[in-house]
Amino acid sequence: MLAVALGRATVEAGYRTHYTIAADLAARCHRAAIEGRWATTMRFYAGPRLLIIDEVGYLPLAAEAAAALFQVITQRYLRGSVILTTNLGIASWGRIFDDPTVVAAMLDRLLHRSVVFNIDGNSYRMPAAQEHILGHDDGKDRLLQAVGDLSRAFALAVPADRAIAVRDEVGFYQAVRAVLAKSASGERKTDYELDHAIRQIISGAVASDEVMDIFAAAGLKKPDISILSDEFLAEVKGMLQRNLAVELLQRLLVGEIRSRSRRNVVQARSFADLLEQALRRYQNRAIETAQVIEELIALAKAMRDANARGVELGLTEDELAFYDALGTNDSAVKVLGEPTLTMIASELVATVKKNVTIDWTIRENARAQLRVVVKRILRKYGYPPDKQEHATQTVLEQAEVLSEGWALAYAA
Repeated sequence: MLAVALGRATVEAGYRTHYTIAADLAARCHRAAIEGRWATTMRFYAGPRLLIIDEVGYLPLAAEAAAALFQVITQRYLRGSVILTTNLGIASWGRIFDDPTVVAAMLDRLLHRSVVFNIDGNSYRMPAAQEHILGHDDGKDRLLQAVGDLSRAFALAVPADRAIAVRDEVGFYQAVRAVLAKSASGERKTDYELDHAIRQIISGAVASDEVMDIFAAAGLKKPDISILSDEFLAEVKGMLQRNLAVELLQRLLVGEIRSRSRRNVVQARSFADLLEQALRRYQNRAIETAQVIEELIALAKAMRDANARGVELGLTEDELAFYDALGTNDSAVKVLGEPTLTMIASELVATVKKNVTIDWTIRENARAQLRVVVKRILRKYGYPPDKQEHATQTVLEQAEVLSEGWALAYAA
């Protein structure tokens, strides 16, 4: 709407303005090339003082369509203004165009003397569409398959007029698919496929300086469950789209477990088991949607609260990971007492760090030596003999997770 408003203001100021969408521009250029009117068409697009090209990225563009758009941009470079709208970040334009060379050349011209506006708008159709799909048995899988088939058929039919007539509907289905495909097994996760419904829900749920982190928690690179406030979780619980709430919470938790597995293997494994159990009961219809939402919210709070355990015990994050690796929930281990267990954890971290080398994970003799060191520490503090083998294995697994960063730090 902003592009249209600027176009209207340009017209009212007395300047010639032309509006088109990317798919129409590609189709018109395609017909012009077939009918021998290419030069005339290029002059047409070069003529207006302002050219608005809408919906770039809503539908994939074939190589010849990308070349046509590039030619139009080149014709107008430093001669006339262009407003271009897209639902993709610039870094994701490789997903629209087959040729990265064309993308680089086009962006070189577009970004010169340009202003980029990033607009986060509310989606009114997306949550309802997702709720409808997720409310059906196998709804997600059926949607992914159907829209994949539709997209292939559309690509074959463009630039036929009947195909262009349904481009908006196809674009909407593809947007819904991109959202749902994010958490589907076997689908490649990308930085672009950010859930618009989640963005709408969470954009006002945290402080403004935490917005990027909460997006990460919604499925990008580094989810951070600790910033999820009770108010935010209460808002998710109160969502009208119950199936979408489950999907959102599942993504938040899976992202956090993945992140936690790189720091604390025992915590990650424990939370992953709890999440799997809750989702299995939900998928088997053993519990209702409202109940699984309660359980997932409780799990999110448990993950958030787990981050404070190290402070309460007086342990660093690394020491807490080894503390958990000792099997501190086992009744036979608990008899040692918290002070003894924290001393074991601290000594394990210090000792393992000294024995870790960059290549230790691929050298069996180095691993064997570390195993001996770990067992010696456990015996020193009276760790239950029948529990030592399992604890040693878990400590070595934890050491392997943290070792790469340690070894590189020492090498530096």
